[in-house]
Amino acid sequence: MKTNMKITLAALALGATAFLAGAQDNNGGPPGGDPSEFGGPGGRGGHRPPPLPIVTALDTNHDGIIDSNEIANASAELLTLDKNGDGKLTPDEYLPPLPPDAPKDAPRPPTPLIIKALDVNGDGVIDANEIANAPAELKTLDKNGDGRLTRNEYISPRPHMRPPRSDGENSGNGDNDPSGHPDGPPAGPPPDQQ
Repeated sequence: MKTNMKITLAALALGATAFLAGAQDNNGGPPGGDPSEFGGPGGRGGHRPPPLPIVTALDTNHDGIIDSNEIANASAELLTLDKNGDGKLTPDEYLPPLPPDAPKDAPRPPTPLIIKALDVNGDGVIDANEIANAPAELKTLDKNGDGRLTRNEYISPRPHMRPPRSDGENSGNGDNDPSGHPDGPPAGPPPDQQ
């Protein structure tokens, strides 16, 4: 009887370990946890947005980093996205398509930093001059000066959802907040009660 109990417990432990190992998710990113594309950890239900074509084109080795060689070759790589050969890139060429079931008036996610940098005049079109100046504009995103762009330098941070405040207000402006924090008081009990 003791042997059967030990075997049963061992099997349960092994099964639980296998279940927990299978339940872990590295968010689909490469080793090191820096997803190479706009995809990153996704929204509701674990869905990820489609990869950002402009990043896929620029990050030629698909390691999630736009290195100095890729920055230097940015103009040529951007032209690979020019589907109609008109010498400029429009949103349908540098952004992923909306899902087929999305409403026609569905809003686009915030414009990634990389597109804001490349579309200097902000008209939504990356024209021939902007493509030619792409290496210089990409270098402006290199905040730490290491000669390469990581995901946090070329993709806009995702907006954080804050739970409603306990007093029912959710303005987030902190105008009436005695804590002095622009986004309201920090979550959790005051430091002296932790």
